[in-house]
Amino acid sequence: MPSGNTYLITGGSGFVGSHLTDALLARGDSVIVLDNMSTGRRTNLAQHVDNPRLRVVQGSVLDALLVDELVYECDVVVHLAAAVGVKLIVEQPLRSLTTNIRGSEIVIEAAHRYRRKILVTSTSEIYGKNSGGPLTETSDRILGSPGVVRWSYSTAKAVDEILANAYHRERGLPAIIVRLFNTVGPRQSPAYGMVIPRLVRQAIAGLPLTVFGDGTQTRCFAHVRDVVEALVKLLDHEGAIGQTFNIGCSDEVSILELAKLIAELTGSTSGVDLVPYAEAYGTGFEDMQRRVPDTTKLRELTGWTPQRSLDDILAETIAEARAEPVNFRR
Repeated sequence: MPSGNTYLITGGSGFVGSHLTDALLARGDSVIVLDNMSTGRRTNLAQHVDNPRLRVVQGSVLDALLVDELVYECDVVVHLAAAVGVKLIVEQPLRSLTTNIRGSEIVIEAAHRYRRKILVTSTSEIYGKNSGGPLTETSDRILGSPGVVRWSYSTAKAVDEILANAYHRERGLPAIIVRLFNTVGPRQSPAYGMVIPRLVRQAIAGLPLTVFGDGTQTRCFAHVRDVVEALVKLLDHEGAIGQTFNIGCSDEVSILELAKLIAELTGSTSGVDLVPYAEAYGTGFEDMQRRVPDTTKLRELTGWTPQRSLDDILAETIAEARAEPVNFRR
């Protein structure tokens, strides 16, 4: 049943945010999107251009006055806005830190000021180099030196989580934290090192498929619509307040296997080029061998399980890329 709530989604014209906007509008809610359009795209919400229940505001989560005004106007806040992608974080660490720490602080403070429920999106990067698995919400964080830029993102998101939890415990803020593992599907930009859209576009363009490291590292990929269904279930469940949840799929695939599968599905004759991490990201870059989520906590509370397979994800991503007028379009 539609709640009839107004949701403020920061980063709402981005990849995950636009799919969440679709889902909330479809069930009768209203949505205010706040997005600075640095990685979001207006075309992601073009299908709702005439919907009176959607309002899109171009602006930054660093604009405290604007955030205050929009949080006041909504019932629930979903904080998705962040500097994302390994490539962006490595290339622009200061911008990433500012956006991810100060921006979250502003949004969380405003949610507390007006007593709004808030869902804060965190990341599997929280676990750092912990390659044990599957990882539960209480698994240890294993990080490298603060001098390695890669870990600045993990640290920034940890600060977000700590802040949300502190406001919940000390001041009663109704906060939910989710840690998104690799989320993929339609509308994901190949920019900033997102592996599936990048490999798909390379295959279609007949270019070599670039795999960083030796390709034996494994990841688990969840379809964005499955992830959005999990977000909606948590937003609707009072038992989620004050809790942290992993959201992701537990089917592992190595990046080398993934590249070969994409080449096969696209009919590409391109080979795979293994690119050393130092060449891709600079010296001192560190990666993790495995990253597998344990989503038992989410399933036991909401009944959620992922419904779409890696084959489904790749079929949609390939179809979308083929429909683009120019390969490698943002």
